[in-house]
Amino acid sequence: MLSATDQFTPTNKPSESVNGVTVRLAGDSGDGMQLLGSQLTNTSALSGNDVATFPDFPAEIRAPRGTRAGVSGFQVQFSAEEIFTPGDGLDALIAMNPAAMVTNVEDLKPGGILIVNSDSFEEKDLKLAKLDKNPLESDSLEAYRLIQVPMTKLTRTAVAETKISAKLADRCKNFFAMGLVFWLYGRDVEPTLRFIEAKFRGKEDVSRANRLALIAGWNYGETTEDFASTYQVPAAKLEPGTYRNIMGNQALALGLVAASQLSDKQLFLGSYPITPASDVLHELSKYKRFGVRTFQAEDEIAAVCSAIGAAFGGNMAVTASSGPGIALKGEGIGLGLILELPFIVMDIQRGGPSTGLPTKTEQSDLLMVMHGRNGESPLPIIAASSPADCFNVAIEAWRIATQFMTPVFILSDGYIANGAEPWKLPEADELPPIEVNHPSSGEKPFLPYSRNAQLARPWAIPGTPGLMHRVGGLEKEDGTGNVSYDPQNHQHMVKTRAQKVQNVAEVIGDLEVDGPDSGLLVLSWGGTYGTCRTAAKMCAKEGLSVAHAHLRWLNPFPKNLEDILNRYDRVLIPELNTGQLRLLIKSEFSANVEGFNKVQGKPFAVSEVIEKIKSMLT
Repeated sequence: MLSATDQFTPTNKPSESVNGVTVRLAGDSGDGMQLLGSQLTNTSALSGNDVATFPDFPAEIRAPRGTRAGVSGFQVQFSAEEIFTPGDGLDALIAMNPAAMVTNVEDLKPGGILIVNSDSFEEKDLKLAKLDKNPLESDSLEAYRLIQVPMTKLTRTAVAETKISAKLADRCKNFFAMGLVFWLYGRDVEPTLRFIEAKFRGKEDVSRANRLALIAGWNYGETTEDFASTYQVPAAKLEPGTYRNIMGNQALALGLVAASQLSDKQLFLGSYPITPASDVLHELSKYKRFGVRTFQAEDEIAAVCSAIGAAFGGNMAVTASSGPGIALKGEGIGLGLILELPFIVMDIQRGGPSTGLPTKTEQSDLLMVMHGRNGESPLPIIAASSPADCFNVAIEAWRIATQFMTPVFILSDGYIANGAEPWKLPEADELPPIEVNHPSSGEKPFLPYSRNAQLARPWAIPGTPGLMHRVGGLEKEDGTGNVSYDPQNHQHMVKTRAQKVQNVAEVIGDLEVDGPDSGLLVLSWGGTYGTCRTAAKMCAKEGLSVAHAHLRWLNPFPKNLEDILNRYDRVLIPELNTGQLRLLIKSEFSANVEGFNKVQGKPFAVSEVIEKIKSMLT
């Protein structure tokens, strides 16, 4: 009897080697596009390719099926070279219905492969997609290699022997599409077969149906005359080591666990579910064996206050949310600031204002985390640049929080949180310990707001004999921590807390520049890193004087930022907002800064940034 893998016979068709491929899978939110994309990502990473992804979700939880608002997508670029973005133009688009096709086809390159489920282009489907006529029957798609596949019928035929219901059979068509895509790009099916076995354990009929659909998709590619060849993407030349595919929120969770171990502190997360931050809570709840404690609070205020309590008790405390939740946490964050307790606040940004675009990406919370609290309340802010970088950012944020006794903001966004890339697992001995010192008993008199050279106060553990002290939101007398209404003391404490944050610049290192010391500088932050780096490098290859620098610390800025800005005739700051970093830069420095702004719920394309760079140099 043949095993499952035996039925995936090697192709007899010609194979073309290419450096990289960008594929987007699009359909209804219930069509399994995220699952298909995740499997394509994982198997590509296991093949040794460098991988970058961009999942795209409907804004509504239950958007109407078949409509443009209900389209769910997943874009994957896998390459034989190091990449930093999920790609610009698509080499292939797999569309499961008319709405998915019409909302994505403009991103397909001329001559690109367009695979559609022709069974879903009935009159009712066209009406839901607000199409007056069937695009498959017109010349509107002649720029592409259109391949019509009756996926629904073929899937039902393939799984008929399992006797599952028509509804369950139709849900298998994503595995049919997966088999076809895997065949087209020479992907290994073994990891997906293991996934099917694990996911549907105890549901043998469903498991078997999905395997059969996968086989049918593979065989369709081999037997149809629509494809003249397959495509092979060789393994990338990555730095030697052990890699795993990781998403941004997963990397944040792992970084937090690592930081807790490096500092010998029990990790506590107080959080309230909100898109796209919820997965941090979900991920951390898996690590109870490392002493991690997760608390799903009744609201955002309770979540931040629980984190403050955990920090007061001497634990590694974290709270996570997105823009609306950060707004609600504002007073609590201010309390943590005036108490001068170390904890981490994670803002996984999304489109706003209010509920805004809850499943789309944006960088529009920078001014809120910088200034969005009452009174003078500056805090350190670090922003992740990629999914893998989230691991390092979490560790660095906790190191600064404990060293300077202050809450620290981590900024991520929906693009980073849900995107994925290969991550090289660090060796444990490569991660330096995070030293945390608590005053011991017997120190008299104990001054809870005495300060070291960096202006950090001592972190006294409640219950330690001789270290009783006052806490609360009222202004404190310097040194003793007693309530003080003295005007001079208040001004002194405000300046002291601000200077403490500025002192962080002494330990975060200088800003590095990639490229020439003159001409045009592209200055990026957050999730625009990959696009800006790629665009700058491509322009430099064309002989343009373009350099790139990326800000991870947004408060305080690196000490050498002003010197770097003054080297360049012009500075371009691409942001997924209306110019928030540009505003901060111009308020502090005299550089010739120009913004490039986008608020469409989508990241920049490399081509967009290249076009802007060239327009500034001509």
